[in-house]
Amino acid sequence: MKPNKQSILKRLFDRVFPKMPDFFHLLHEQSIKVSQTVNLLVMFMETNDVAVGEEVRKNEHDADKIKARNIHILNEAFSTPIDREDIYRAITDLDNIVVYCKTTVSEMHVLGVAPNSHMLGIAWQIKTGVDALVSGFGRLGIDPKSAQAEADAARHADRKAEKLYRQALAELFQGEDYLGMFKQREIYRHLANASHRMAHTGNTLHDILVKIT
Repeated sequence: MKPNKQSILKRLFDRVFPKMPDFFHLLHEQSIKVSQTVNLLVMFMETNDVAVGEEVRKNEHDADKIKARNIHILNEAFSTPIDREDIYRAITDLDNIVVYCKTTVSEMHVLGVAPNSHMLGIAWQIKTGVDALVSGFGRLGIDPKSAQAEADAARHADRKAEKLYRQALAELFQGEDYLGMFKQREIYRHLANASHRMAHTGNTLHDILVKIT
């Protein structure tokens, strides 16, 4: 039996021009993993449960594997639906949110700092922004125009987190417990960094949307 000529040509074409990976799906999947980590961060701030803190640290390792996989797929891809630089930025921005969640919990453990209402409030704003990012990245391949509001929501959540951060600092630097002030200041800084990374991811999502809509 002679091989089907069309089938041979298709295999040859696929070998020369491989099918483009679904980067929109990959970014959405990664954003969901970030959301899982941030949800654990909020839970930790609510409960101060050591086991939950350990789950945050474990989640960071799992998220790092997803980041590494996505970068590998990007490096191997013959073509991409948007600029490679934008995809790379989105991958690394999302991962940075997880990294700062982990460093927050790790520093709290090392310094012996318990969660307070300010930390919980900032964590909730990070969650709000990341939830918006999950929705936004999920819309990229379906209805990208509608995702602009989600990018804006992430940046708005960061502004709220920044306000809470400054309120926390104003309250912190009162009294004479200077060592305690220093320790809590470090935790607030890590949370603020997580929030800023979240806003930066919103900016990256916005840049992607401008180019595809």
